[in-house]
Amino acid sequence: MGLWAKRGVYLSILERIPGRSGGWAAAVAPLALLIFLSTFPARAQEAGADVCASCHEQGQKLKASIHAGLGCSGCHEKHEKYPHPANAPKPACTTCHSPQVRDYSMGVHGRAVKAGNQAAPDCSMCHGDVHQTASARTEAFRKAEPETCGMCHDKVVAEFKASVHGKAVERGVKDAPLCTNCHGEHSILPHKDVASSVSAAHVSETCARCHGDVRLSRKFGLPPDRITSFDSSFHGLASKSGSQTVANCASCHGVHGILASSDPKSMINARNLPATCGKCHPGAGSRFALGSIHLVQGAREPDLLRWARIFYLTLIPVTIGLMLLHHGGDWIRKLIYLRLKAQPVKAWRPMPPGPPEIRMFLAERLQHALLAVSFIVLVWTGFALKYPEQWWARPLVVWEGSWPVRGTIHRIAAAVMVAVTVLHALSLAASRRLREHWKTLLPVKADIYEGFAGLSYALGLRDKPVISAHSYVEKAEYWAVAWGTVVMGLTGVLLWANNWALKFLPKVWLDLATTIHFYEAVLAALSIVVWHFYSVIFDPDVYPLDPAFLTGVSVRTRESHPHAPAGKPTRGSGESA
Repeated sequence: MGLWAKRGVYLSILERIPGRSGGWAAAVAPLALLIFLSTFPARAQEAGADVCASCHEQGQKLKASIHAGLGCSGCHEKHEKYPHPANAPKPACTTCHSPQVRDYSMGVHGRAVKAGNQAAPDCSMCHGDVHQTASARTEAFRKAEPETCGMCHDKVVAEFKASVHGKAVERGVKDAPLCTNCHGEHSILPHKDVASSVSAAHVSETCARCHGDVRLSRKFGLPPDRITSFDSSFHGLASKSGSQTVANCASCHGVHGILASSDPKSMINARNLPATCGKCHPGAGSRFALGSIHLVQGAREPDLLRWARIFYLTLIPVTIGLMLLHHGGDWIRKLIYLRLKAQPVKAWRPMPPGPPEIRMFLAERLQHALLAVSFIVLVWTGFALKYPEQWWARPLVVWEGSWPVRGTIHRIAAAVMVAVTVLHALSLAASRRLREHWKTLLPVKADIYEGFAGLSYALGLRDKPVISAHSYVEKAEYWAVAWGTVVMGLTGVLLWANNWALKFLPKVWLDLATTIHFYEAVLAALSIVVWHFYSVIFDPDVYPLDPAFLTGVSVRTRESHPHAPAGKPTRGSGESA
């Protein structure tokens, strides 16, 4: 018998007591009733759902709910008053779940409710009645999640169930992703919102939760390099920079109906790749098979790329290492000679008489200025794509989501460099004066001897040699720039015209161009810093700066030069190592 029923029986007994209107019964009965009623709230509190269940069926349902431990009194205010007040406030989820409610209010569902959409899902639609709410961690809740979302998103859920993820969920794979794994639980945002976990800016990070997890990759035999290979590709780098239009995981693999590559219906099936890639690159794969998309250094890398990478990874340290030996030794020898001798020589030597030699004519200085500016901009904007998270790259990529500033500036600088190269060739063809001056940079047999002599001097193996006016130092710089400009220009044009390349050439050519373009840029940048900057800035003979690129005349004292008066040393006419 319920507590309220027992109270009714008690009252009926009191009514039957003889003489209750007077005497001791009249005094004791009201006191007993008062004591009984005063203890009712405490008894109801102790009894919890069992007491409420005598009148409310929710009390029985609560026993199987995750809220069973709270009891009715934990949520219902004024429950101890009977009859229950009509204006008693309903329990609000935010009382205990304020973070979740806050996230919900900012998501698409909460916004829809605020906009007046009464059909938009609320807490009870996804979690069930508050008295029957099951734990979201149970397998039954997980497995039912697609059906829950399918109440509103039936077409999407149908695609999901047919996908590799949906089939894994159906098989009971606990680590298989569900709707909430990708879209979030309460703060679900539209995919066009940049803050959404499935937006173009974050979709690769979302996929990486599983496909970048070593444990899951080993457990299910998934390729462990998909995320790293994507991140190192142009698509991944541009996405990391903030581009909202570049292809991401979903662009190629699909969104909800993701299928294995072996499935004929899969977007990444070999037969379907031309259509998939053709969405962004019209005609891609129409003449040659596209081959592997996720390129990984090592065994899975095409031989052509592997040998190109090995070549540059050998060439770069050897070349830069020799440069460091040459200039580092030269600097140490000059330091000892100028600063550490018992009787130091004067830091500045008087210039010899006679007119100074013009090391760079005006046309050459203008070409050098354009070349220097375009090269610096190319290095900055090029490496900003490779390392977009660095502080020096941020000014270029901060607008990448709305306008490709970095790529636009990079291509303009490339066009300037190509134009300077063409202008240089035309000026040599048109001007005999420039052509005669340029001939001093043609390699000769003596350059080999002078190069070994200069390196031997830097290593302390011989005395200072006398070298030519335009020595192997300048010649190495000039022809390295010429070679690098041709290589960077050809590979850059191929990368710029990527749609054409993917339509008419095997994809491996574009991959090779990407590899060469990057490593050649590394070699060029390091060569300028180590070799050229030493010659014109850090060399004690010219420090703090050789102004030849500004005035045409060098401050370096050189040996006799063919264009100078016979037998007279001149400024800017030769070079000592």
